[in-house]
Amino acid sequence: MTKAEIFFEKIKDKKIAFIGTGVSHNDLISLFLKKGYNVVICDKNNLEVKNKELYNEFKQAGADFSFGENYLDEIFNCDIVFRTPGMYYNDPRLKEARKKGIVITSEMEVFFDLCPCKIYAITGSDGKSTTTTLVSEFFKADGKTVHFGGNIGKPLLYEIEKIKETDVAVVELSSFQLISMRESPYAAAITNISPNHLNVHGTMEEYIGAKCNILAHQNAFSKTVLNMDNDETMKLCDLVRGKLSLFSRRGVPNCGSFLDEEGWLCYNNYGEVTKIVHMNDIRIPGIHNVENFLTAIALTWSDVSIESIVKTAKEFGGVEHRIEFVRELDGVKYYNDSIATSPTRVMAGLNSFDQKIIVIAGGSDKGVPFDTLAKPVNEKVKVLILMGETAEKIEKAVTECEYFKTSGLRVIKVKDMEEAVHTAKDNAVKGDIVSLSPACASFDMYPMFEVRGRHFKSIVNSL
Repeated sequence: MTKAEIFFEKIKDKKIAFIGTGVSHNDLISLFLKKGYNVVICDKNNLEVKNKELYNEFKQAGADFSFGENYLDEIFNCDIVFRTPGMYYNDPRLKEARKKGIVITSEMEVFFDLCPCKIYAITGSDGKSTTTTLVSEFFKADGKTVHFGGNIGKPLLYEIEKIKETDVAVVELSSFQLISMRESPYAAAITNISPNHLNVHGTMEEYIGAKCNILAHQNAFSKTVLNMDNDETMKLCDLVRGKLSLFSRRGVPNCGSFLDEEGWLCYNNYGEVTKIVHMNDIRIPGIHNVENFLTAIALTWSDVSIESIVKTAKEFGGVEHRIEFVRELDGVKYYNDSIATSPTRVMAGLNSFDQKIIVIAGGSDKGVPFDTLAKPVNEKVKVLILMGETAEKIEKAVTECEYFKTSGLRVIKVKDMEEAVHTAKDNAVKGDIVSLSPACASFDMYPMFEVRGRHFKSIVNSL
């Protein structure tokens, strides 16, 4: 029997709770119900109201439900609890359940335990989604069967019984997933570390500690990739047990990928330098995407062909919600960068354009300061349209900046996305660029950044 078969046999008589529905759990819940397991779905929101079709599907398949303010009470009657990444691992109720001997786990934790093939995993404050997708595209171009998921894509535990030892798993991991991980992948990359999700983690120490779990449990035969240009990631070098590769666009690592003075993405293997592809041949715009390619190259070096890397560079058109071109109307180009949920990610987006642009920003507050965004916005934005919980906080950071008085920047506050898009249109002239670059999470108005991005696109496409 495979490890997966043994696992599913072992838990068949257990009562299993799933905290939260959505992308992370829906397929997995369906799988467990098909296997005839005793499943209870716990959600603060009433699924019968939120998604009646899904509720009926799960109910007919035999699921029980626990909704409302006391939705977590039911986990104390269960043997195993799968938490969604959005459910904080150190929540007091989960701590209490663990003390009572209840198994608290997650889809990714179990997947890592059972996966028979090599796992390539990427985390970081910014750039992890595109980098994860690039790694996946490299392997696909090489003819490999790739299982792509984690914090992006789909739950991989759902297809664990189909995965072969010769396949490749490529996963994006968030700090919320990593905080409880006690197993690390064969190949791990940390794109960068900057303040993020502090409203949940509380401290940078906990946030960084969570990120460290991607490499903390690797063995001596593993691979680790760190960002040579980011001080916080370089502090982790001493934690690496296997082979360490670095990536840089400012220097040349002894072992790793770099951008040379002529614009070539190269790999240095202790003095043996290989030129791979020129930055001008990369289809997706922005110097941050050069960094994403450098990360992906370092993580997969010697595991994929150079031809596959070059092919991906020339053909890959980008990931939805990541500086995604939406349309051009009256000479104005509209971009959806809804994934830009932090100041550093917005700055990377601003650097993708060689002109001042119109930006729509604001959203729910993650406890991250916006001071670092003030100067770049004053330098690279002509009209800043703000909405959501953080509108005043961003406005304060930008207008109190010493560069504001001479920048010519106009700040406009609006009530919602509909007004934001129409305000952008009214203030744009031929040749302008409008970008949704929120610098914040979406939860004040939308359940996920994807929903926010698609709403933006639907409004833009209806102009």
